[in-house]
Amino acid sequence: MANAKPTFSLLLLARLSATLVAILVLTWAIYFTTSFLPHTLSHQDLIYSVLHPLLMVIGFIIISGEAILVHRWLPGSRKRKTWVHLWLQGVALASGVFGIWTKFQGREGVVANFYSLHSWMGLLCVSLFGAQWLMGFISFWHKGEVRMSRMRVLPWHVFLGLYTYGLAVITAETGLLEKLTFLQTNGVVLRRCSEAMIVNGLGLWLAMLCGVVILTAVSPKQYQSSIPTTKVVYSDSKCLTS
Repeated sequence: MANAKPTFSLLLLARLSATLVAILVLTWAIYFTTSFLPHTLSHQDLIYSVLHPLLMVIGFIIISGEAILVHRWLPGSRKRKTWVHLWLQGVALASGVFGIWTKFQGREGVVANFYSLHSWMGLLCVSLFGAQWLMGFISFWHKGEVRMSRMRVLPWHVFLGLYTYGLAVITAETGLLEKLTFLQTNGVVLRRCSEAMIVNGLGLWLAMLCGVVILTAVSPKQYQSSIPTTKVVYSDSKCLTS
């Protein structure tokens, strides 16, 4: 169908962007592990530091983005789409909570990891995401909730969902900038090297993914034809058109 082509193209671009983001963050975490904890020999701290970007990017951002797109591609009833959307958002929330928890497990403790704009935005984002998930669960799954109340909550649910998703991507961008600046300032990573290119590419594709997901979510589901229709009304004496 011609009307489905724009949405299909956006979904394809979103999946391509998500795949590239996942490949870049996995490459960074697997092949450049020494950059995460260059001054420690603790294997446990290294695991926690590597898990943090993996959980926050793949588990939190990519999966929550896929949950936003569920209503665009999943066939079936509205109840089925809502259930899958809620389940994927729950997985994303668990990944975000565990991702923040990994930063609090190092030898330096909680206070040492809670000083930057990135850390503050991260806690704010996961807190808003949790409140949003709880609001969606109560509004759309509570048996005693009337339909009119759900319709009133829906616009705010959509707005807060897209806002929190965009905030998550911005938080990830600040984390990438903070990490790369720290490594380059301390001479661990050169300004022009393969790792810097991977981190910068990851930031660019995260921005692309965010834009495509939000555009797909807010685009109309049906594209109306631009050809005007003519209504013909016949009477006994003449033909009328409108």
